[in-house]
Amino acid sequence: MKSAKLVKSLRVDDPDRFRLASFDPSSTAGLAKSDAGPILDGDIKRLRQLQERLYAEHRWAILVVLQGMDTAGKDGVIKHVMAGVNPQGCDVHPFKPPIGEELDHDFLWRAALRLPRRGHIGIFNRSYYEETLVVRVHPELLERQQLPKQLVGKGIWQERFHDIRGFERHLARSGVLVLKFFLHISKEEQRQRLLDRIEEPAKRWKFSIGDIAERALWNRYTAAYEDMIRATSRPQAPWHIVPADRKWFARLAVATVMVDALERLDLKCPKVEGAALKKLAKVRQALVSERREKDS
Repeated sequence: MKSAKLVKSLRVDDPDRFRLASFDPSSTAGLAKSDAGPILDGDIKRLRQLQERLYAEHRWAILVVLQGMDTAGKDGVIKHVMAGVNPQGCDVHPFKPPIGEELDHDFLWRAALRLPRRGHIGIFNRSYYEETLVVRVHPELLERQQLPKQLVGKGIWQERFHDIRGFERHLARSGVLVLKFFLHISKEEQRQRLLDRIEEPAKRWKFSIGDIAERALWNRYTAAYEDMIRATSRPQAPWHIVPADRKWFARLAVATVMVDALERLDLKCPKVEGAALKKLAKVRQALVSERREKDS
């Protein structure tokens, strides 16, 4: 499958008609695992080149938002897709439940503090979207945020969607390209991955009893995700639904979307021209002469 076709198949362009059930979490878009390795390697290499241009041009910033159920593979995507980029130009921030000062501010505050600088790629492992997911499934968490009671009504989730759309529209107008990925894993695949964490000693540290409690709320989370994606997939920041039952395909899909998006920015390294170029030529000549004098 050509990259443009794959990207289009993942992107939610018509949110009003979006149904999560229409996306198969085990899909590989017709690709075999044996074919994926070389494609992913090529994407990682190209991503490294594009990141260098992004850093040098210093005009755009890239924000990658990763969401998904527990065990969906967010950490693996970061580890494998970003393996080739320069760490100086990439920042990863995992969002845990808000605490302390974070709870004394609006729900977007802590995300705004972590936005990538121009020339950088920022990755949110979970994000401000948790405030319309976990908090929606567990509405008692709203009490910890100490909001005025008259502001906590049935419409709060739609209000937060409205705020997020405005936030992302502001980012787009400020030169931040927002790439959002929902890693779509099936309940059966999650069951197997949780078992793997229990049965393999090297993975046991990843297991949390809380994961089982959250798994029991699968249908409520699915409904929350569907509503969230429907309400916040917009042209300036569309959602991409990434089938995640096959880890190798999820990584390939995210890499392909990122490369496609950065290619469209037409990034270029700054040109050295005019007086600066003449000065550079003089410096070059001095360096060449220095070598000649040393050899003579």
